[in-house]
Amino acid sequence: MSWTHLVFLSLLATLLILTLSPGVRSASVTDGREGKAAEPKGSARRVFMPETDAANFFKKRSRRSGKHEAEVLAEQRVRLSADERRREYYDEQRDEFENYVEEERDEQDERTREKTEQWREFHYDGLYPRYPRGW
Repeated sequence: MSWTHLVFLSLLATLLILTLSPGVRSASVTDGREGKAAEPKGSARRVFMPETDAANFFKKRSRRSGKHEAEVLAEQRVRLSADERRREYYDEQRDEFENYVEEERDEQDERTREKTEQWREFHYDGLYPRYPRGW
């Protein structure tokens, strides 16, 4: 027996089992005509709306009518919080860069000071004080 016959027979057996099993009918989707679902209670009633209201939901406000005050305030709060986060991010980046520049400047000053001190020690001939006051 070839492998195609084996695959065909296994698929046929699976299909037969699925069509005859009693669990399949209970898992099928009903079209709503056989039994009406119970009315939603409590918070589900506020979340879900009837089909007729859902169809007209976006038609309630025309293009020219203004936004509701709560909607405008919510948008402003979102915009202000985004601006605050952006401001904090850039402040943090600026502080980090300033600290980096200050550390680099301090290291450069330290290297310059060491080089100057080495130069003075190398060129000191003993006749003059080590660090003259005029410098």
